[in-house]
Amino acid sequence: MFGTVVVGVGIAGLARIRDLMNPMPSSPSEHLKLFGFVSRRSFGNINEAKQISLEDALRSKEIHAAFISTENRSHEETIRMFLEAGKHVLVEYPMALSAKAAHELWEMAEQKDKVLHVEHIELLTEEYKQLKKEVAGKDLVKGTLHFTGHVLDESKTGFPAFSGIARLTWLIDLFGDLTVTSATREKQKDKSYSRMIVHFQTANK
Repeated sequence: MFGTVVVGVGIAGLARIRDLMNPMPSSPSEHLKLFGFVSRRSFGNINEAKQISLEDALRSKEIHAAFISTENRSHEETIRMFLEAGKHVLVEYPMALSAKAAHELWEMAEQKDKVLHVEHIELLTEEYKQLKKEVAGKDLVKGTLHFTGHVLDESKTGFPAFSGIARLTWLIDLFGDLTVTSATREKQKDKSYSRMIVHFQTANK
């Protein structure tokens, strides 16, 4: 069995705990054993998973991999700690708040001979697979992708573009490398409203 720990118990972290505690039959998750979870808040146990300290998770010889599901700003530091401790790491996107930091983490994982995987579960859904089939072999002339969400705390999530990075991953996976041609941002603090509009161009313009 491959020992794991979940770091962070927000929506994503709770889903990780649930799935690791109840793996689908014949799935790779059946070979993973959850040794506990790490959180700044005190919970005790969640669904029979026990809370352990960060120090114990880093020191444990039984834990081989960490699932990081904390706020965006802490991803980089947490990845570094677990790689330094000789653990494999799966992190929810984005890996870091800068491309420079992300490249440094990739290099660190390679030097440590550990897997560093950025998770984007939407790319594995049946709906997305169907969308990919529908656009295969077609030329993109023009398109718009619009999505909404709640107001984000930028001190935790980073610049607003990071909240849309999942959709950017969609577009690159569907249409190849993209170039940013323009980007604008509008904020209305009195209404707790923010909007970002970005225009991209594909390699064939």
